[in-house]
Amino acid sequence: MKKVAVVILNWNGEKLLEEFLPSVMQTQYDNLEIWIADNASSDNSKKVAQQYNSLKWLQLDKNYGFTGGYNRALAKINADYFVLLNSDVEVTPNWIKPIIDLMESDKTIGACQPKILAYKQKTHFEYAGASGGYLDVYGFPFCRGRIFETCEKDKNQYNTQQSVFWASGAAMFVQANLYLKMQGLDEAYFAHMEEIDFCWRIKRAGYKVMVCPQSVVYHLGGATLNKTNPKKTYLNFRNNLIMLAKNANWRFLIFRFPQRIFLDTIAAYKALFSLDFATFWAILKAHLYFIFNIFNIAKRRKIAKKQVKTNFIGEENKDGWLKKSIVYRYFLKQQKTFSQLN
Repeated sequence: MKKVAVVILNWNGEKLLEEFLPSVMQTQYDNLEIWIADNASSDNSKKVAQQYNSLKWLQLDKNYGFTGGYNRALAKINADYFVLLNSDVEVTPNWIKPIIDLMESDKTIGACQPKILAYKQKTHFEYAGASGGYLDVYGFPFCRGRIFETCEKDKNQYNTQQSVFWASGAAMFVQANLYLKMQGLDEAYFAHMEEIDFCWRIKRAGYKVMVCPQSVVYHLGGATLNKTNPKKTYLNFRNNLIMLAKNANWRFLIFRFPQRIFLDTIAAYKALFSLDFATFWAILKAHLYFIFNIFNIAKRRKIAKKQVKTNFIGEENKDGWLKKSIVYRYFLKQQKTFSQLN
């Protein structure tokens, strides 16, 4: 049986660990290690972890964020599969085996996620992942079960195992060797969009990203930054631009990227006219960051290209692209559910 390491990145998450660790520790899988990778917490997180004899603790010397924390932690852990699991996720007892079975059946599956439902409304999909992630023609992310702010009720309508564009970092399974060879998550992101960037890179190398709805978890969401927080808005807009500039082909950058900038500008001025100055400034600041760091982003594009070439196994996997605008479909055509997009 393949060895699986579930790694929960923690920073001052004492209350979350108290609430969510019990379900994780009840996971049914024989060859399993559960780790807490701690980003230099100042609370009593370690005391919570010490209640579980089999739980392993990995101490980092400072807060490296989501990306840096995971990269440093996973480099020290030996396993066949890593599971990046948020500290605010409740799991079901048999959540690991269906995904490992799926990934073992096809070695071109580089990453996979379970079906992610909302912890506070367990009948509905959760914002950050739902039943698999997609990108539209302009690079806007959405999910099978969640488009913008609309989270659908789970009626088992998306229960098929599916090749998607990205797997949620809230509960992402990944081949351990592939993670390390691709140099993990890009630390330029700090947090948000990093898992989409990682999935895009492995897809460019020919690997698949899958969703396995036979595995179910429940995500609280917003435990670190609420989705309306201006800092989250800034990171989402900034990191999305970085991701597109790093990974998209030149045809996209020449023809689609300027249109994407225009759509961001509309969103900024909509916020301004609504007197939402915090959102306006967050989007503007994201674009200013992109402009003033364009040469560094170009370097990261070269690094990503080298990573893809080094790990290339076949033609780029393009599953999970919507060839039309999700903004147009959602706001103008009022297509609020994923099934309507078809």
